[in-house]
Amino acid sequence: MSQPEMPALAARWRLDGRIALVTGASAGLGARFAQVLHAAGAHVIATARRADRLQELAQDCGSRVETLAGDIADPRHRQRVAELVRGHGRLDVLVNNAGICDDGPLEDQSLDHLRQVVEVNLISVMDLCRLTAGLLRAAPAASVINVASVYGVVASRDPMAGYNATKGALINLTRHLAAVWGHDGVRVNALAPGYFPTELTGFLADPVFAQSIRDRTLLGRTPEPGELDGPLLFLATDASSYMTGQALVIDGGWTAV
Repeated sequence: MSQPEMPALAARWRLDGRIALVTGASAGLGARFAQVLHAAGAHVIATARRADRLQELAQDCGSRVETLAGDIADPRHRQRVAELVRGHGRLDVLVNNAGICDDGPLEDQSLDHLRQVVEVNLISVMDLCRLTAGLLRAAPAASVINVASVYGVVASRDPMAGYNATKGALINLTRHLAAVWGHDGVRVNALAPGYFPTELTGFLADPVFAQSIRDRTLLGRTPEPGELDGPLLFLATDASSYMTGQALVIDGGWTAV
């Protein structure tokens, strides 16, 4: 058996010439995901609500970045995003990252707020997958990455029923789409991060909260944003070419015990 050569191994982690779409790309994990895919050679289409942040992202990357500001919860914006991607003729990587969190006991939340969480975290993902299905099939080896959460795998004791419900549903949606799109060569996987420093987690600035994470995780520390770079790139590239229908949990061992 011939030994694998380093150039061939490295090439499996590249995205040169491929088209990638990242939602929720104006800050936090989404902005970083867009930068990582761009660094791997992809042409990145980034969408989010904050146009100024998207402009900063485009300036930081310098080239091969298109941006489209808008609310992913708006079906008209999702149509515009799909039209922008359609101009490229295919979609190689779709990262459904946009998400929001509810807060407080279920009985204290309004129905409108719960609907908003479901619309952003789940309906927008289903609809964007629906709108880009043909473009994903047109790619030689497309990869869909749904950004879920450890709270799609286990339950949270914190009161956020909408977040827990939608992230759990997102993981099973991932399995379903993997099952029905596999014969088309489209892989569908999920990333399930633990508590990473983002706006949703207050950037882990609360020392009591940060200590609670260190106490719970097997590695005994909070994560760095860059510790999702490898898992994202793994799922996006040919490095994971025989992997589909899975949820890759990146939580420092939170869910292991």
